[in-house]
Amino acid sequence: MTDQVHLAIALERAGWHPAAWREASARPRDLTSPAYWRDLLRTADDAGIALATIEDALSLTDRFESTDALRRDRVRGRLDAVLIASYAAPLTRRIGLVPTVTTAHPEPFHVATGIQTLDFTSRGRAGVRLVAGASAAERANFGRRTSGVDAIPVSGRVEDSPEIVAAFREAGEFADVVSRLWDSWQDDAIIRDAATGRFVDAARVHNIEFEGEFFSITGASIVPRSPQGRPLLTVLAHQTVPYRLAAEHADLVYVTPHDDAGLAGIRSELDAAADELRTGAPLRVYADLLVLVEDTEAAARSAAERLDEWEGEPLASDARIIVGTPGHVADAVRELAGAGVDGVRLRPARQPADVVAIAEKVVPLLRSTRTLCEDDGAVTLRARLDLARPESRYVREPEPRHAREEEFAL
Repeated sequence: MTDQVHLAIALERAGWHPAAWREASARPRDLTSPAYWRDLLRTADDAGIALATIEDALSLTDRFESTDALRRDRVRGRLDAVLIASYAAPLTRRIGLVPTVTTAHPEPFHVATGIQTLDFTSRGRAGVRLVAGASAAERANFGRRTSGVDAIPVSGRVEDSPEIVAAFREAGEFADVVSRLWDSWQDDAIIRDAATGRFVDAARVHNIEFEGEFFSITGASIVPRSPQGRPLLTVLAHQTVPYRLAAEHADLVYVTPHDDAGLAGIRSELDAAADELRTGAPLRVYADLLVLVEDTEAAARSAAERLDEWEGEPLASDARIIVGTPGHVADAVRELAGAGVDGVRLRPARQPADVVAIAEKVVPLLRSTRTLCEDDGAVTLRARLDLARPESRYVREPEPRHAREEEFAL
């Protein structure tokens, strides 16, 4: 039997190529239109793609891009990813909705309640992708921090930057607090008994009482426990420090191998971190591919060259880049499936063109070879990805039966 994977898609404004907005097929006037995001997500949903991540950032510039000479030939501005997902929730049927949230500035309480609300509006299809970091441009927009992550260290190693390591420690606390807030209401906390006048059982709503290096939180969420209990928590990881963040706190990690050896090394690091830090279900691993898709290889190369010329330099990415036909993309997905990943997340170079090509040409090829996990109709995103619905950590152990019998005998 063919190894099977779930397929995800990563949506980023006009696409992952910085010059994609200049393509004839692009919709640059619609990037802030709700209809644009509705159309993208419905296209992916109708194709049976399991989940869509929605990119976001907290500055006008790209992370670590200089603010001194702002390039005018790139897309600037974006809509809030959580709000896009909330808008799209009742307009889609099956696809998981996973907006991106930066952990350095928003409060965990606000993020927890926003994602819980998304879980209700989507009937259990919500997740979140957490991003660590506090660039100079982001700090300037908030005005509450004087120091943070100003650059990647020359070595390229996260652990060589105390600021980046601290940002990941903060992201870990953020994930912990969000999960605790999601757990703070037990499933049966709401009674709704009009006859007795009891709407809620206060004993089943718990203050989380968290005290850490970055956050000190006493209260409970204002949103009752949502359909999934805990919405899906995901991160993108490239190196040891973020691998450990994923292993300890995430349900799903996106990784960026460029070959089989790279994937094997990533899996080894993740497994070691999970052995040390993880409890509960195994971490799901999704490999990222950035794709530009045309009917012929020559047409794909021509499109990529045109975009690179507009940009002024060749496209570079942390992820492996596939420029080619639907068959080339399908082959790459099948190779990753054979290597044992749980899923593949495709980053379309151009939107909507490559989203449509993935939905109408790549997905049918993968289905024909039974590479994609079948949609079994599971109601929630967790169930669709074969992740159990966790019980609230604050559920009290039931009182032993003999103790109750002794009480009644008195």
